[in-house]
Amino acid sequence: MTELQVDKSVVKSESNGPPASLSLWDAVSIIVGIVVGVSIFKVPGLIFANVSSPLEGLIAWGLGAVVAVCGALTYAELATLHRRTGGEYVYLSRAYGPRMGFLFGWAQLTGVFSGSIGTMAYVFADYAIVLLKWDASSGLGLALFSVLLLTTLHILGVKTSTMVQNVLTLSKLIGLVMLLAVGLLAGSGESLTTEMPVGGGGFGLAMVFILYAYGGWNDAAMVSAEIHDAKRNVPKSLLIGIGLISGIYLLVNVAYLQGLGFAGIRESGTPATDVIANSKLLSPTIRGWSVQAIAVLVMLSALGAVHGLIFTGSRLYAALGSDHSLFAKLGLWHPKLGSPVWSLSAQAALTSILIVTVGTKIGRSCVDTVVTAVGRDPVPWADFGGGFDTLLAATAPVFWSFFLLSGSTVFVFRLRQPDAPRPFRTPFYPVVPLVFMLSCVYMIYSSVSYAGNLSLLALIPLAAGVPIYLLSSHTTHTTHTTP
Repeated sequence: MTELQVDKSVVKSESNGPPASLSLWDAVSIIVGIVVGVSIFKVPGLIFANVSSPLEGLIAWGLGAVVAVCGALTYAELATLHRRTGGEYVYLSRAYGPRMGFLFGWAQLTGVFSGSIGTMAYVFADYAIVLLKWDASSGLGLALFSVLLLTTLHILGVKTSTMVQNVLTLSKLIGLVMLLAVGLLAGSGESLTTEMPVGGGGFGLAMVFILYAYGGWNDAAMVSAEIHDAKRNVPKSLLIGIGLISGIYLLVNVAYLQGLGFAGIRESGTPATDVIANSKLLSPTIRGWSVQAIAVLVMLSALGAVHGLIFTGSRLYAALGSDHSLFAKLGLWHPKLGSPVWSLSAQAALTSILIVTVGTKIGRSCVDTVVTAVGRDPVPWADFGGGFDTLLAATAPVFWSFFLLSGSTVFVFRLRQPDAPRPFRTPFYPVVPLVFMLSCVYMIYSSVSYAGNLSLLALIPLAAGVPIYLLSSHTTHTTHTTP
């Protein structure tokens, strides 16, 4: 069968996929909801502690935006060339074969995606406990509850889930605008050129934190087949989403600098609440309410990230299930609800297992028992903040490696299919995708340097995926519905 014949069969099967029910705003809402999670409330202090001046810190945030835009322009071409649910899974499968696509999907299912969902669920739980003044032991139950509740909303259909996502994203933006107002009006009057000694790992480490903060914009590609008028709206959603995120990040950091000063933000682990607490514009009573409002804002941001990740992750697994017989049930879409019920359920189950295993002392002890049984040292949980911070540190090299490979597929398809219709072509090719790929190489190096031997932990489920792939016969892509 020729390459042209394969492409025709793919196009035919894709016409029977999930309906294109997502508007441009829906897609933008998913991007903003996933990316603007909790990083903006946690990492600015770490970033400014590694630069010598406020201006240098803001430039670093701007460079992060440039890298994200380069990635978005690259993905926009890929998403409009291959209009099928699944994002990177589709690009890798078609560029490098079904084995590479399967290993990507397997890595996301067993660690990366599920771990990210679990992390955000625990952040929501931690802030809910503080706000409600509940016992710390409630964290596990709240994290599980948030994942199961939001998964149920997704199962009920795309209309319900997109409405919830839009509400969460809008609430998040309103809260950030209020934070901006307080911070900007505080006015420290400090110059952007104020100099201080550089601490930690310097500018390079600051960029690591910033690129992590921008992570998640690519997940819109997972649902490209469900976006109305994808040829126009996929590129628009990526660029508008990153534009909004970049503007939010820069303005929020300016507000932090105005409210706390350069020295203050370098020492702050919770800059959002510190800006409110230090504001002289607010009365003590209002400051107390505002601090609680910030806790609610962080909770909403975490829930928005959980909701968006559940949405996009399930589409990836549905694509994997439609191509591999062993996971065929994951590719089933409910004919009435219009949702991949089995994919959503499997994702919730695996995330729940991770929440219990790496999110609790008993679970981490069980993991250590397994690791030591195969002759390895126990996992250094404490060195990486424990629990999910350890999991994310371990999986980061795998994540950025697949990110790099996904970016490279734009070159593969340009060579193999030079005449294929491309509704969107990456501008300034090949410079733009090369900039994106070089940033991925840098992040691979940085994440391996940070995690050290912990990176080997992520290779265990990835290696386990090889025999599982061999057991799963690869099939021609079709779209399934439940009977």
